[in-house]
Amino acid sequence: MGGVNAPNNAEPVQAVSWRDGRLWLLDQRTLPERTEYLAYDTAADAAAAIESMVVRGAPAIGIAAAYAAALAAGARGREDPGGWRAALSPDLARLAAARPTAVNLAWALARMERRADEVAAAGGPPLPALLDEARAIHEEDVAANLRMGALGAALIERPCAVLTHCNTGALATGGYGTALGVVRSAYLAGKVTEVLAGETRPWLQGARLTAWELAREGIPARLIADSAAACAMQRGEVAWVVLGADRVAANGDVANKIGTLSLAVNARHHGVRFMVVAPSSTVDVEAPDGRAISIEERPPEELVEFAGRPVAPAGTRAWNPVFDVTPAALVDALVTERGVVLGPNRARMEAMMGEEPGP
Repeated sequence: MGGVNAPNNAEPVQAVSWRDGRLWLLDQRTLPERTEYLAYDTAADAAAAIESMVVRGAPAIGIAAAYAAALAAGARGREDPGGWRAALSPDLARLAAARPTAVNLAWALARMERRADEVAAAGGPPLPALLDEARAIHEEDVAANLRMGALGAALIERPCAVLTHCNTGALATGGYGTALGVVRSAYLAGKVTEVLAGETRPWLQGARLTAWELAREGIPARLIADSAAACAMQRGEVAWVVLGADRVAANGDVANKIGTLSLAVNARHHGVRFMVVAPSSTVDVEAPDGRAISIEERPPEELVEFAGRPVAPAGTRAWNPVFDVTPAALVDALVTERGVVLGPNRARMEAMMGEEPGP
């Protein structure tokens, strides 16, 4: 993969890569203390890495799963050159079950499955063709991010500070970023003066990952507690909230990192614009609205412990949803590589996705 120059020419971040016949993932659990890459040779190990948050961010998860599908196809082809396609199906199912909310995972695997069907019908070896497909998914994601960066930056009319949540940069994508890609592009254009990064409990993606990306690129930033966002808006500290999405329903409802709904409600109350940036592969046209989106819940230990130490009394019960759903009515702009949807609703989403509005 070719790199994208950072504002200060820092080496571009590659969260997902293919080298020497293996899938390599930057272990995002160890940042910012250590920069460590882990190699994977099987789809089962790659699925476990997705589940355990070695890689996270909807686009990056989809790319990692595509490479893992190629790994699996190569292994099945070596085991049984004539029957590899049937043997591949459980591998794809295992990958699909790794994270249920991020639609890019299912989208990428469906694309890999179609390619596998084509290769099996033609009788060719599976690995080269499926690896080419995974690389295409990766390259298309970078191109889409650059396009979204330009489109989103154009919406910011004057220099201002923006607030972001979770991590939507190179670490979460093929190499540039969705919402953080907009921030990068807008900063280069002189439109972003500072970024307020929410810490993003309980995994602290904003503190550990977004702050790390912004610092290494020299973009001015301040870290804030998630609960300080409303205060920042009340004080006029920010003009835009810019964040990503893990799934967008057909009507424009947005599933994103837990805390997004609170930001949207507070932004509307305080007159702060709210921008969602996500590739069109994140749009789930089969989900009519946000109620149809499966919301992943993770273990309560992530809330009652921190770095292995208890932060709540023993036996404390906890509820740990990973995502929430923001109604489309609270979204001012949805940016995809296909274009910008202002005030998203079902008809506008269908028009953007190239479909005729239904009744």
